[in-house]
Amino acid sequence: MAASEANRIPQHRILYELLRKHIVEGIYPEGSLLPSENELCSTHEVTRPTVRQALSRLANEGYIMKHQGKGSIVRSLPKGIGILSIQGTTSGVGKHNLETKLTGKPYASKWPDHFPFELNELELESGCIILMRTRIVDGSPILYEVSYIPNINIPRFAQKSFENKSLFDVMRTSYELEVTGGAQKIMAVNADEKIGKYLNICPGDPVLKLDRKMETNRKDYFFYSTIFCNTNEFYLEGSF
Repeated sequence: MAASEANRIPQHRILYELLRKHIVEGIYPEGSLLPSENELCSTHEVTRPTVRQALSRLANEGYIMKHQGKGSIVRSLPKGIGILSIQGTTSGVGKHNLETKLTGKPYASKWPDHFPFELNELELESGCIILMRTRIVDGSPILYEVSYIPNINIPRFAQKSFENKSLFDVMRTSYELEVTGGAQKIMAVNADEKIGKYLNICPGDPVLKLDRKMETNRKDYFFYSTIFCNTNEFYLEGSF
């Protein structure tokens, strides 16, 4: 991140992202205490209101619990909203090698015909940015995902890096867009030639299709995705 860009980010958000990262990575495991407010102020050279704002956001999102006289206690990680994890029949994805690869550069476009969700007037007027990726487990493609992001106040989105990164994390850290809920439609379909190519299966083979609409903390701002899943060897599990 360039220095000029970092200077525009509020200090409480920088501290929040840092502490959140340390919690997610297990540096502060469940039940441990975060550094005190005084320690955070001194270490990061920020004011007490800045620290309290960062801690309040962590508490509101379920990462920590504030305990009078003790401090900020790390809780068990909150479940992700609408994030699909890939599970083997006997073990979790943590024991597998998971990659996320682009199948093409993100590009601006009008919305596809016969879109699975109703779009509002502003979405239709603004068009979308289309992002296409495959999820690969142990060298085998398991998911092919097409994301549709309304091209509304998301500057330089197509220039972001999406290799082996979470779209939700990019939306949160770059645009302060938090996913707050959503809806999904699930059906079985037969793979066409394009899907067969990306998932390394034969055209006509059955795949699971998920159409998803994600709600965000920005009023009337949603983003969407269509996911094709090869579930021959893996099943899907997640919270929504």
